[in-house]
Amino acid sequence: MSERFDCDNCKESLYGRKYIQAEDNPYCIPCYDSLFANTCDECKELIGHDSRELFYEDRHYHEHCFRCFRCDRSLADEPFTSQDDALLCNDCYCNEFSSKCVACDKTVMPGTRKLEYAGSTWHEGCFICNSCQQPIGSKSFIPDKDDHYCVPCYENKFAPRCTRCKQALAKGGVTYRDEPWHKECFVCTSCKVQLAGQHFTSRDDSPYCLKCFGNLYAKKCEACKKPITGFGGGKYISFEDRQWHQPCFTCSRCSVSLVGAGFFPEQDDILCRNCNSNLE
Repeated sequence: MSERFDCDNCKESLYGRKYIQAEDNPYCIPCYDSLFANTCDECKELIGHDSRELFYEDRHYHEHCFRCFRCDRSLADEPFTSQDDALLCNDCYCNEFSSKCVACDKTVMPGTRKLEYAGSTWHEGCFICNSCQQPIGSKSFIPDKDDHYCVPCYENKFAPRCTRCKQALAKGGVTYRDEPWHKECFVCTSCKVQLAGQHFTSRDDSPYCLKCFGNLYAKKCEACKKPITGFGGGKYISFEDRQWHQPCFTCSRCSVSLVGAGFFPEQDDILCRNCNSNLE
């Protein structure tokens, strides 16, 4: 007597019938489908053993049920996106959710490189400098009304020019006589030291540091022979064609201060009353 060969579930004989081996046991087709087949998330029917099954995020579908929620296009071999559990082909997703490039008016496809600024979107290659027409990409740019410029083009087109070197002055700098200068270009006419942030004066519209101005143009103190600049609140005494720093205006003999006091000239000297009396 031959050995029995039955379905592990319904116990009916499998001789001469199709069956499927699962978990080391044989099953007739109806039992296999009822026990092991998944339910289609779309139509809620079993996905039979002879149907192509598609799987996405813990959900199972018949091939013919895996379709775009908007246009009903099959997604079995198409790129797609899920939006709020609804499946959408790329075209429908882009038409409904993607931005359009303000330059070319075409959809900015998901996953493509783009640039967003002031509520607008561009393809990376469409966001270009209004002057040189080159893509700006991730580089710095400067907006001007509805236009955008890379920094070199903006500086060449709009930035003021340094009075000395004539190059663009992008930021900072110094204004002298209503003219712009780079800090490193605004220097003493004589010694070339930078004057930005320093006290300076001018002669014939040329800037000078105080030291050079004093050495070149200031009158010299009759006593100490140093320049009398008058800067910083310094006071000086003038008599005939001679000048003194106020602290230097003293008697040539006894060195008493003559500021606010009477004095007597004696050839190249100046004397107080007492020293002048001793000469008589």
